[in-house]
Order: sequence, then structure tokens, then C-alpha cells
Amino acid sequence: MQRLGSGGETADPRIRVAGLLLLAAHLLFVGWLTLRPLSVPWMAPANLHPLATIRSDLADGPRAAFEGIGSGLLLLAPLGVLLPLAAGRLHRPLLGTAARTVFAGAMVSLGIALLQTGVPGQVVDVDSVLLNTAGVALAQFLLFPPLRRWIRGRDRTPPSPPRARTRVPLREEGAQGSTPRATRVGIAP
Repeated sequence: MQRLGSGGETADPRIRVAGLLLLAAHLLFVGWLTLRPLSVPWMAPANLHPLATIRSDLADGPRAAFEGIGSGLLLLAPLGVLLPLAAGRLHRPLLGTAARTVFAGAMVSLGIALLQTGVPGQVVDVDSVLLNTAGVALAQFLLFPPLRRWIRGRDRTPPSPPRARTRVPLREEGAQGSTPRATRVGIAP
């Protein structure tokens, strides 16, 4: 069954299925990457102070900052595009879709952080939740609108050529002349 969007447009079910499959594959990869046990000789304590890890990465130099901050931003960034595609939100207002997507991304990141508390070798870091959420928001605001325009433009069918109108007389003109008529208004397709 197809969903009707605003304006009576229908969402393409193939795009939604592709979004769901890509979303599932990405979440499986993220789960494997973040929730597998690691054997390490030493572990840093959990970071529950916002921006402490980001400050530490910036203090370690540009390469450490690029790797630490960049990996945090990129881990869940695809959710900014995949969540609206999987939900079929191509014809909804962008602001509401963005709010739902960023909130869902934050909840996924928080869920991963909470699950990491029970995994050996994984450390909980509040900055990873902040960076993951920022990555989802960046992807939602930078990548989703052009993709949405492209998909919506591709879904539109070209307008049909206008039909020729023929004048059909209501009745034959007689000796008394023609019957006065009201102007006709065409019906929109």
C-alpha cells in the first residue's frame, strides 16, 4: 500500500525498501564496530564530562582531532539520509523530518553508549553521543534536501499535452436565436 504525501503525491515503495535495507545494513555494521569485545591491556575511564574528549583531541594536534572528531561525526551520519528514506518522509515538511531524524539519531547513539557499558574493552564517552548526533544533523541538513529534490523530481511524470476543446452546441439554433450560455470553466485533472 502506498502512502499519500502532502499534495496527494505517492511515495515510491522501492525507495522506501531500499532505504530500509541500507539502514539495516548500516546499523548492523555500526553494531559490530561499536559493540564487539576488544582485548586491550589498558582502558581509559569512561568520559561523562561533555567536550572533554573533543578538547583532548584538539590539544593532541590536527591529525588526532581529524581522526577523533571525524570518526565520531561519520559513524552515524548516514542515518541523516537513511532514516527519512526508510520512513517514507520524502513529501513531508523538512523541518519536522529533520527534528525526528536528529532525535532518532541521538537515541540510537545513546542506546549504543548504554550497551557499551557491558562490553569488555569498550568505553562510554558522552562526546561520542554528541558527535554522532551532530553527524546525523549535518547529513540531514546538507545531504537530504538535494537527494529529496532529486527523488521528487524523478518521480514526477511529465504533464500530458492539453486536449483540444470542441464546442458542443446545447441545442440547435432556431428562429428565436441562440440560448444565452454561461462561460465554461475547465476541470483540473
